[in-house]
Amino acid sequence: MSSLFYPSDLTNAQWKRIESMLPKAKPGGRPRTTDLRGSVNAIMYMIRSGCPWRMLPRDFPPWGTVHYYYRRWRRGGVWKRIYDRLREEVRRQAGRQATPASGARIGEGPKKSRDREAGARGQG
Repeated sequence: MSSLFYPSDLTNAQWKRIESMLPKAKPGGRPRTTDLRGSVNAIMYMIRSGCPWRMLPRDFPPWGTVHYYYRRWRRGGVWKRIYDRLREEVRRQAGRQATPASGARIGEGPKKSRDREAGARGQG
């Protein structure tokens, strides 16, 4: 883990919340040597600062390792699962249902507007 503290670093409480949601090392092969908390902190730093991968400070794991985990977790849906679980937690704390019971479908508003415009012009 980074010896310095960056404002984007996870607190111990935040880390405890997401640590169990990260994939475990695959069985067999070499044991994992990468510090996942350091990698997550590096990803958070990159997202918050907007710096390119190759410009991550040297007290994080190597940029290639960090990028590998970011891509792997993005493609595997890990970030979405973390986001969904944290969102549900926040909703429960606010006294709401974990997931909304109903909601507007994305894209319906503009489509209806286009349909009305097309009808007004005698199209469609």
